[in-house]
Amino acid sequence: MRFFLDNNLSYRLAEALDVLSGAEGHSVVHVSKKYTASAKDVDWIRWLAEEGGWVIVSGDSRIRKRPREREIFLAARLTTFFLAPGWINAKFWEQSQLLVRWWPRIIEQSALVEQGAVFEIPYRQTGRFTQLR
Repeated sequence: MRFFLDNNLSYRLAEALDVLSGAEGHSVVHVSKKYTASAKDVDWIRWLAEEGGWVIVSGDSRIRKRPREREIFLAARLTTFFLAPGWINAKFWEQSQLLVRWWPRIIEQSALVEQGAVFEIPYRQTGRFTQLR
């Protein structure tokens, strides 16, 4: 599987997850490495949809709320994991530790669902994903 992290997460975290996931044949890429750090959400969502087979991990749940982005996001039908409130304000090491802890479950869940499923990852070490779509 191919995973894509947006600008709300560090490119360094994406690189670390890529190395860790590579052993299982998965790849993780950051928006700044695939496109540019200034790529607009509507653009990279379209580009990923055209390529197909991507799973997004995003800290920007507003993608689902802004009318133009929402329309493009829904049409793209990309499996997405949004970070719940609390993630983005966390310090780098705490955020990294939590995402690494959740990562095997993100991979597992991505393999089980139809393309276009949307989840929220809680800001804690245990629990369940909330399915948003």
